[in-house]
This record gives sequence, C-alpha cells and structure tokens, in this order.
Amino acid sequence: MYQDHFHLNEMPFSIAPDPRFLFMSERHRDAMAHLLFGLQGEGGIVLLTGEVGTGKTTICRSLLEQLPENIDVAFILNPRMSVDELLQTICEEFHIAFPKRRTGIKVLVDALNAKLLESHAQGRRAVLIVDEAQNLDASILEQLRLLTNLETSSRKLLQIFLIAQPELNTTLSQPEMRQVSQRVVARYHLTRLSKLEVYAYIAHRLRISGASPMLFPEKLIKEIYRASNGVPRLINLICDRALLGAYSQAKQQITLPVLRQAIKEVFPSNPKRFRNELILSVLLISVICIVILLSTQFSGNKTPWAQVNNASKSTLDTAPAATQQSIVPPVSIVSKISPNTLEVPLSSSLKWPGDKRLADSERLAFQSLFKLYGFDIEQQSNHTPCQQAEAHGMNCYAGHGGLNDLVKLNQPVLTRLLSSDGKEYSATLTALDTESATLMIAGISQRVPLMELANAWYGQYILIWYEPPGFNRQLTLNDRGQAVTWLRHALESIDGIRDNGSDVFDISLAKRIRAFQLTDGIQPDGVVGPLTLIRLNSRTGKSGPRLISENRG
Repeated sequence: MYQDHFHLNEMPFSIAPDPRFLFMSERHRDAMAHLLFGLQGEGGIVLLTGEVGTGKTTICRSLLEQLPENIDVAFILNPRMSVDELLQTICEEFHIAFPKRRTGIKVLVDALNAKLLESHAQGRRAVLIVDEAQNLDASILEQLRLLTNLETSSRKLLQIFLIAQPELNTTLSQPEMRQVSQRVVARYHLTRLSKLEVYAYIAHRLRISGASPMLFPEKLIKEIYRASNGVPRLINLICDRALLGAYSQAKQQITLPVLRQAIKEVFPSNPKRFRNELILSVLLISVICIVILLSTQFSGNKTPWAQVNNASKSTLDTAPAATQQSIVPPVSIVSKISPNTLEVPLSSSLKWPGDKRLADSERLAFQSLFKLYGFDIEQQSNHTPCQQAEAHGMNCYAGHGGLNDLVKLNQPVLTRLLSSDGKEYSATLTALDTESATLMIAGISQRVPLMELANAWYGQYILIWYEPPGFNRQLTLNDRGQAVTWLRHALESIDGIRDNGSDVFDISLAKRIRAFQLTDGIQPDGVVGPLTLIRLNSRTGKSGPRLISENRG
C-alpha cells in the first residue's frame, strides 16, 4: 500500500527469505564461510543454528544461488516425516527413480547410492540441505548419519547441511546422539544483530528497494533494537508496520509516535511484563532518591532541585561528542574500529572554505588523495590525475555504495558532496570511526558526525589502487601470466590453500575466487576485475593508507 508513497521499487521489509536482501554482518559472513567450507569438504554434516528469524534460511538460499553447476542439491523444507518418507523425498529431490510398489529403506538407499556413484563418475557432487532440522527425531538423525557412510574408496558421496534452531544442539548433546554429533565437521551459531548493526541492516534493505535510509532517523534505532532485540525478522515486522503507519498519516519520514504505535501492533501488551517493568522503575527511582539524599547530607548543605536540574542540563550540553548519539555505522565499522581519537575538532556541518574557488574542488581533492600515497599531481600536465596515477603503478576506480562498502575497501576515497545551498564539490574522505568522518576539503581537514556525511554524500567515490604486474582489465579462465601468479599468492594468505603456483587461471583457481567473492559481498562470477583485486589488496594489507586506523583504542 505504501510502495508508491515512499517511491519504493519493491517492499523493503518482507519476511520472505529473499537472498537479494541478505545483510552480511560479520556473523552472517562467518556463517556463509562455514557453509562454503562444508561445500568444499569431503563429506560429513555441517550444522548452522540460530534463533528464530536470525536469517539462517536466507543465508542458505543465497548459497543455493551461487552453487557451481556440477553440484546437485536436495532441499528439504519440512522434515517432519518418517524415515521412509525422508528417503523418498531425498530421492525425488535428486530425480532418482525407485520402484513405487516395493519401497523400503534398503530399496531407497540402494537407489540413492547408485545415483550418487553415477554422479561421482561424471564429476558431479551431491548436497542435502535440511531446513528446520530441530524437528528431526532420533531415528531420522540416525538415518542421516548412515547416509554419510555412502562413499567410494577415496571420498564421501553426500554432503549434509542441517539448518536448525538451537534446540538441535541440545538433542545432539545427548549420549545416544554421540555418533551423529561426531559426524558434524563444522558448526556455527548465528546470533542476533547488535544495536550498532540495526541501522546498517535497515539502511541496506531500504537501499535495495530504492529508498533513502533517512526514512528511519537515527534517533529511532534504539527503540527498534529494544523492541526487536536485534532479530532481523522482528525488525522487518516493525519497520513494515511503521511505514504503513507513516503512509496512513501522509508522512514522508517515520516519527517516534508512529514507530511506538507500530511496536504496539507487532507486540501486543503483556500485563505481566508491564508490572515487572513498573516494579523495576519504582526500585530504580527509590535508589536514586536515596543516593541524592545521602550525597546532600554528607556535603553539609542541601542542593536546591533547580541547581540539580541545571547541573544535569549543563553536563548533557557539554558532554564530549563521542558520548552523544549519532548515526549508527555499518557493522564492519563497528567490528573493526575503536572510538575516535583524532585531534581534528568535531564540526557541526561540512563547509566549503569561502576563500577557495569551488571550480578547483576536484583538483584539490585528487591532490589530497595522491599525497596520502606519497606523490603529487603535476599542475601543468596534459594528463588527467588518473592518467598520472598510472605512472606510479596505480589506477583509478569509480564506484557507488555506502559506508559499509567503503569499510570493506578500507582506503581513502575522493567523494562528491552537496552543500546546503545545492552546490556540488569534491572532497577526500581520509578517516572513519564509529562516530564521525574526517575529510580534506580544499586542503583543510574537517571532522563531522556521520549524519552530516549522510546528508551531503550520495554514494559516489573514486579511489586509486595498486595493479598487479601484467594485469589488463580482468582475469578469467585460461588466462596466464604474472598477474595470475600474483593472484595465487594473494589468495593463499586469505584461504590458506597452497597450490602449484602455476601462472594459468584454471578451474580450481576460479572456484577459490568465487568463494572469496561470495564471502566478501562481490558477485561470485569467478572473474577477477578491479573490485575483486582492490578487496584482495585490502585483505592482504597491500592497499596503502587505511581509511580505518588499526592503532586506535
């Protein structure tokens, strides 16, 4: 109903497990890495657990979209069935013919084994994924364990993934389940989003839907986190109802009353919870009053309430900027950096210096960017700044994204900003932390809250990056040369896989590239373009100056 009102391309907070909306927090990235590890393994059971609504199924569907063509998948959504029904379902998912009139465990297992052997001979692999696996009873789990015994002399024929709520861990911890538990080769428990990740999650879904993150002002994030406890599905329900409420009132932005009404509609009132919160509030107020009375008694004089109020107000007004609430940065910022320790004073807004020509903004921004890498722009050169970078073994990359993308790149960038009077200018983003951004604007360093950057920046950026020797636009299957050798060494420091050091881009190297791209949020096509190389540079420490200082805190 509200899609046209907010100019959305699609509904941003559907609870359907759409892989396009998957928000890759650090924990979701780790969960995906565990699934990929299991995919590349030699059999056994991979276990992914998490509370209801944390995104387990969405991760699983995202994995399915990226699987290589030589992998056959059986996906079971409802495992509440008998052993016979389970085996029949697995055979049907793998398109295995079996005699309908003579069913039984042996007949079905024999048919499955024959099909898996045939697939193995053709260079294919088989994966069984069971969602809602906490509903599996002991007999089903034991049958799954026996299926992991299907093998050749050199490898297992079936890889099993169990996607479940935490109750499955309790089941597997029982003594009679120890044989099944010992077949689990990888485990990961997916937890809820932190308060600092909720804003990034909401902004991510709005951006995919074509809307501005400013639909949900930063001051509302605490309310959303408190109500949802960081569970993505509950966040979706709250935000969807809030957008509907804003639409019904013809508002263009979510307000606090609208949000609180949405929370009430999603979570019906609980009298017991209300009573407990009321008792806790009364106790807290009583403790505060006792502390105040004791402090005034021991100080020898009574402090008037007016003075207490004034003192409190003064403390709040003069509190350091780092203690005041600001726009919540993406998860990658939160997990990698510490509070701001820059000496540049915090400014209330971005400003273009009045004594500088606006027409020089791009040249000055490139100048600031290049100085960070140790070279200058030649003012009278006939070559563009990017052409001059090539003389230093570097190249320019123009992209579009958000702060989370910049954190993954983790190097200074040239940005295009919009001033309050509608004029565009270029600036160099040199540092980020949990509270603020530092930019060089016409050679002058300015540090502002992230909210100010969000208001002025629309996602465009340019960075300069080091090219591998012999690289020419992209690397793909069957290419060869120095750049391929460099690529193998770079990947080895990330995935730990040592290979033959060949300078040929073969299938095994393409698989490793796809795995890296998938876990790093890049389209996993196995083709190495500038963005993949830039991310590799960042992960291996070869990107030059960092946007996020590792020495803070």
